[in-house]
Amino acid sequence: MRVFLQSIIFQLTLTPYVCWRGFQALPNKKWMRLLYLLFFAVELAVYFFGFFFHSEIPDKLMIGIEYFCGTWYVATIYITLTLLLLELLRFTNKKFFWFPRWITNHWEKTKITLLIMTIVGVTVLLIHAYETVQYPKVTDVYLTLPKKNSTRDSLKIVMMSDLHIGEMIGKKNVQRFVRMSNEQHPDMVVIAGDVIDYESRFAENAHIEEDLKQLKAPLGVYGIYGNHEYRANRFAKFRWFTKTGITFLVDSVVSPDSTFTIIGRDDYINYAKRKTLHSLMKTVDKHKPTIVLEHQPWSFDELTMNNVDLGLYGHTHNGQLWPYPLLLRLVYECSYGYYKKGTTQFYVSSGIGIAGAPYRVGTISELVVLHIRFKN
Repeated sequence: MRVFLQSIIFQLTLTPYVCWRGFQALPNKKWMRLLYLLFFAVELAVYFFGFFFHSEIPDKLMIGIEYFCGTWYVATIYITLTLLLLELLRFTNKKFFWFPRWITNHWEKTKITLLIMTIVGVTVLLIHAYETVQYPKVTDVYLTLPKKNSTRDSLKIVMMSDLHIGEMIGKKNVQRFVRMSNEQHPDMVVIAGDVIDYESRFAENAHIEEDLKQLKAPLGVYGIYGNHEYRANRFAKFRWFTKTGITFLVDSVVSPDSTFTIIGRDDYINYAKRKTLHSLMKTVDKHKPTIVLEHQPWSFDELTMNNVDLGLYGHTHNGQLWPYPLLLRLVYECSYGYYKKGTTQFYVSSGIGIAGAPYRVGTISELVVLHIRFKN
């Protein structure tokens, strides 16, 4: 349902525009134009069938519908961007007449050539975007934190965020995530929210809790809630989390080996009920390094004012699909990567999973490895 709600504006605006411009480029052959229009009719019919009857449709069929409509959703973004670029070129040519003569003399052939190039180009882009999701990268981040009174010299943390286990991210993906994490031999693993995408039954039916139990780290595996944990059947999600072997920190403080402190915050979506960082810091030994886990990257000033050493976040996906990363820079103080404010350092992950269609363009799915050195 969520995927459909996000893409409905594209179905009602961009799809007709793409259909109209593509139709104009086709040769004047009846069978070709009928097949072309049939594709758009089928796509819209499938979309609205899924939209109105999603609760009655079997999961396997619904997943197929989401793949089909989600793929078209992503394709329309880049087809439209291509068409807008061509519109701009055509507009400037009306004023400056800069098109070569062989284009203007063979306009019909030019249009069909551009149509074919657009289809091929977007198809290749989607294949690459799908592979980017299926095979996350390892991002190594090297940090130096004040040692304070800690006896620890270094710490290796694997950070995952935004797994979004559900229709698109399933058992094979999670097994890959676990294998990647264990290959790093971390001291500790942290999961920065949005473990489940929407419904928990996909994780439950596939027994993905057994895969998450395979995460290996001597100091433990810790997680926090994201905004998706509060969607749909949240209490079933919370019960399922108890089977995963992950210690979820919900406005709570732990010290895995007494040499540093981890604070896990409830998600910002539960703003009215979650505790302030100041109140959580009252139980913290401020003479030891402090790391805060939080899902949504809104609280930079709060961490800085409370002299936190490191803040770890997820949520943004770095926009997932270009050009959204450009828009997120206007929304967040830091929407992706390393950031420092005052004496506090931050890292915002683009996430190891995805929301919606399983594609990434201009962003990466990442498993973050934090190589932390404590220094006086």
